Amino acid sequence: MRIIPAIDIIEGKCVRLTKGDYSTKKIYNENPLEVAREFEDNGIKYLHLVDLDGAKSKHIVNYKVLEEIATKTNLKIDFGGGLKSNDDLRIAFESGANQITGGSIAIKNPDVFIGWLTKYGSEKIILGADCKNRKIATQGWLETSEIDVIDFIKEYEEIGVQSTICTDVAKDGMLQGASVDLYLEILSKSAVNLIASGGVATIEDLVRLKEIGCEGAILGKAIYEGKISLKELQELC
Repeated sequence: MRIIPAIDIIEGKCVRLTKGDYSTKKIYNENPLEVAREFEDNGIKYLHLVDLDGAKSKHIVNYKVLEEIATKTNLKIDFGGGLKSNDDLRIAFESGANQITGGSIAIKNPDVFIGWLTKYGSEKIILGADCKNRKIATQGWLETSEIDVIDFIKEYEEIGVQSTICTDVAKDGMLQGASVDLYLEILSKSAVNLIASGGVATIEDLVRLKEIGCEGAILGKAIYEGKISLKELQELC
């Protein structure tokens, strides 16, 4: 299972939110590159980089942060947040993203998202399946749809999606464990490469996600709050 630390960006700074609530913003570092380099120095190979300003503004904003991390580390970066147009996607890839994650766009404008899959291939495009009470959440989790998360994943799997990041918003930033039951259900009903996100608080949480068959696991606050050390992650990797 791939271990994928997250860096969330607001105004160019490394932050974390709780349950996606922008009013809970906590700044952990003024320089995201420092954080990325520390990850890399501890054996991490992957990074989940989220443009929270972009998610709110509905277009890419923090591409310069992406570009700096991509050019000054060897981390393989998946980038998301505010990618709504072909131009946004072009900027993300030109700035160094290895993959992008599209969530809101897959709900709001599926033709564009499917066009990205066709043009770039499923190895470059990850489906973002963020949910509140099993319903897909969009626009940086500011809106909730009536679409069931598993139906959403299965529909796009039939179209060609190979990988999905599923975040249970209720778990995000709470450090109370991941949504194992939900992930087990997704894995039993689809064959996607499932990347779990939200709630990871301990090494045991990561081990459990690996045991059930997740292809990757994203974690953020557990690192920043010292619940999981980079040394522990290095040993696990």
